[in-house]
Amino acid sequence: MKKQAGFTLIELAIVLVIIGLLLGGVLKGQELINSAKAKSIASDLKNAQIFIYGYQDKFKAIPGDDANVATHINGGTKATTPGATLNNAQINGAWNSTTSTDESFLFWQHVRLAGFATGPTDITDPTYLPRNADSGRVGVQSITGFTEITGMTGLYVVCSENIAGKLVKQIDTNLDDGDTAGGSFRAIISGTPAAVLTKDIVDGNPYTVCYSF
Repeated sequence: MKKQAGFTLIELAIVLVIIGLLLGGVLKGQELINSAKAKSIASDLKNAQIFIYGYQDKFKAIPGDDANVATHINGGTKATTPGATLNNAQINGAWNSTTSTDESFLFWQHVRLAGFATGPTDITDPTYLPRNADSGRVGVQSITGFTEITGMTGLYVVCSENIAGKLVKQIDTNLDDGDTAGGSFRAIISGTPAAVLTKDIVDGNPYTVCYSF
């Protein structure tokens, strides 16, 4: 009877080493992807300051709040809601508003037409509202009227949603003090207003983050 040949210990060791290298490569690749996402979202938050102050420096008005936008930039749409709030140096309306006449909604058209940001300027375009690297909304509003997270300071706040906990930790370390319950960068459980978290961020859970300035 012919004896069946098997793998030697050396062959098994080589296979295990190859598997280990492959797994290590996959994990390292995922780590790089997550790092790139975190940097992209951090840039979204920081860029809001550039958009606001760049527009203000150029036109002496706040994007979204600009009553003379039609004369400042070709094709600019003047906000009509919330009522009687234009030129009050605030971006009124919720950061995640879907009302096309709100200042916070038209903010994006104004900064894009002014050349500070890229993206569609047609407010009916299905891709008009900006998204982060995890496909969540990004938006800006004034601190006045912002109720989702209490105790934040500054004039404006930019928020971004649907961000995995593992990214939240990286972003906070890059932008602020590493404490998601304090400082300029804070996080809440998505869809739960005023539920400010401490450092108990779960890697796989989605969060909404906000950065004030």
